[in-house]
Amino acid sequence: MITQAVDIEWMFPRHPRSAGRARVQLLRQAYVWQVADETTEIAVLLLSELVTNACRHARGPRDRLVGVRCLIVDDLLRVEVTDANEDLPQPREAALDDEAGRGLHLVDALADSWGAHLRGEGYRGKTVWFQLKLWGGAL
Repeated sequence: MITQAVDIEWMFPRHPRSAGRARVQLLRQAYVWQVADETTEIAVLLLSELVTNACRHARGPRDRLVGVRCLIVDDLLRVEVTDANEDLPQPREAALDDEAGRGLHLVDALADSWGAHLRGEGYRGKTVWFQLKLWGGAL
């Protein structure tokens, strides 16, 4: 079991393929950290939703990157996605035939907790995060 916080970070271009690349990185890291399969599956799904949102909705130059940070602290897996957009996310109601608009509802339904905040003094953008309990521990 992990006795101290561990974390890893990746940067991705604002491109539709970045969600898939982020999923692969998280799958690999979850394996290294020995995160339970069920927790990993949920984390990968939610990460994909947040990276997709960051790539679609972040304003600014296309060369701005999307940051992903994954941490294990005590019995929690925390995943953070940072982009250059300062608009905090707002869940919206998607029509039955809409192909988008359900990501934050998934995050709300499946994460143990989630939120968003502006990056702070001197930094542009926001961070959207979620946390999942590590049932059975990790490492």
